[in-house]
Amino acid sequence: MADVPQDAPHDCPGTQSEDAGKTSACAGCPNQAICASSKPKGPDPDIDLLKAKLDPIRHKVLVLSGKGGVGKSTFTAHLAHAMATDPNTDVGIMDIDVCGPSIPRVMGVEGEQVHHSNSGFSPVYVQDNLSVMSVGFLLPSSDAAVIWRGPKKNGLIKQFLRDVDWGALDYLFIDTPPGTSDEHISVAQYLKCTNVDGAVVITTPQEVALLDVRKEITFCKKVGLPVIGVVENMSGFICPKCTTETRIFPPTTGGGEQLAKDMSVPFLGRLPLDPRIGKCCDEGTSFLEAFPDSQATKAFVDIVSKLKQHCETSSLASTTTGAS
Repeated sequence: MADVPQDAPHDCPGTQSEDAGKTSACAGCPNQAICASSKPKGPDPDIDLLKAKLDPIRHKVLVLSGKGGVGKSTFTAHLAHAMATDPNTDVGIMDIDVCGPSIPRVMGVEGEQVHHSNSGFSPVYVQDNLSVMSVGFLLPSSDAAVIWRGPKKNGLIKQFLRDVDWGALDYLFIDTPPGTSDEHISVAQYLKCTNVDGAVVITTPQEVALLDVRKEITFCKKVGLPVIGVVENMSGFICPKCTTETRIFPPTTGGGEQLAKDMSVPFLGRLPLDPRIGKCCDEGTSFLEAFPDSQATKAFVDIVSKLKQHCETSSLASTTTGAS
């Protein structure tokens, strides 16, 4: 059965079963709590609405990491900037980091208001072909804390997927919080019916980050979410003056590339640590546009090219399968 995790007991009823997490076969299974808590009571009536709403979006990509502080939001923002350099490509960012929504600041739209119409919530536009939706737009101030339990977070994620008027996007990038908790389970479940392209997993080179990123990749495999590849961020410090590279976080166990080999997933590349990236994020500007000749920009363009190739190949394979 495709919905039976690799480490499940022999008689596992499957994660999509009504008995998931409840039968005697589930006793002692490491996934029991997740299955028992995340399984909805009967078919979710909004699944068809979600599918209809997201069908016009050609490619849907999650940006994940089991570790916090590895640069997911920075990567997501610049991935969107890179795609949006083509005026004929429409791009959106959905920020589901409910407790730490940094995308509005990084994209230079902090303090903007979300408008509601008969067609749903209108995302905030960075430029004509680049839009953003984040809980950060719904807070009374940038210092306001979101103190929500799982069900309320899950409801907001569903609302963003169901009620935001994204239109016919070419790419929707979903920025996530660290971990493998409520937000991740919800978005994986909701996107399962929408031909999601998969997830890009972000790590830094040191083992303390790799420990948690391995768990994230395992999570993806358990819930049937394709892993597009691993990106090693902050792989080395590039001096803006002399361009000399220094290893700030030594890859004592092989870094992101070895992780990808061990977990049998693609390795997309390395991004250097450039202090100007952080400055651009604070100012809400595109590093790629400000420093087009930097080594970090060249590395980013190479990773974006691989991601585009994956998405186009995936789309072509899906079309061929559907036609047959």
